[in-house]
Amino acid sequence: PSSGKPCSCGEHKVHNCESSFGAATIGEQKPVSYSDIDGRLYNEKELIFPPELALRNDLPLKLYGYGGNRWYRPLILSALLDLRSLYPNAKLVAGNTEIGIEMNFKNAQYPILISVTHVHELNVLSIKENGLEIGSSVRLSKLQNILLKVIAERDIHETSSCQAISEQLKWFAGKQVKNVASIGGNICTASPISDLNPLWMAARAEFQIVDSKGCIRTVRAKNFFLGYRKVDLAQGEILLSIFIPWSRRFEFVKEFKQSHRRED
Repeated sequence: PSSGKPCSCGEHKVHNCESSFGAATIGEQKPVSYSDIDGRLYNEKELIFPPELALRNDLPLKLYGYGGNRWYRPLILSALLDLRSLYPNAKLVAGNTEIGIEMNFKNAQYPILISVTHVHELNVLSIKENGLEIGSSVRLSKLQNILLKVIAERDIHETSSCQAISEQLKWFAGKQVKNVASIGGNICTASPISDLNPLWMAARAEFQIVDSKGCIRTVRAKNFFLGYRKVDLAQGEILLSIFIPWSRRFEFVKEFKQSHRRED
């Protein structure tokens, strides 16, 4: 059949079917399940993700594509800043949910792309005494999980901003998008219809920005957005992290969303 599973007609028992590895032989017994991929029999245990791949160390990557396109994936901030200095017009990529649309539907050209997904310093998530620090490459789904943890563990008056952001993330795009889209990418595209950018301002968030020399400056969220898709980032600068201070007593943060659809 097109499903890849053995035909159901004929005998009901499986006689001496060898596994795809050619080692194990299954006697006259009904198999637990079949693999939807290649019709192989699952007799006792489901396959697990290979431990060798799970333990494999990440490596910096440099790939060359058609027409001179280049794609880099650094692992540390200093390497990212060096690439940023070397290619000041390169586009930074995390989930590619924005740039992919620009390239596919707006014919935008980005010959050099730098992936920031594996940069350690951009993936920090730190719960501090005075607030929450979030690296700019942290995925929206991961942010959602840490916010739920913070809300459960800290005093309720401290987490008013966190609760508002967490509630908004429920209706922010679909799960598959939140699994790849980064918080920094959402901020730096400065979309006027972004669900989160008004919340950063309401929550008194501060953005840490680093330049190609490693110098860091802090900008308040309400001063970071300069206009339609314009932000306070000079050439060569990168959004490093976002800091959300705990809410103060009798300080309440709420957001209300009106849309044609529940998601996206």
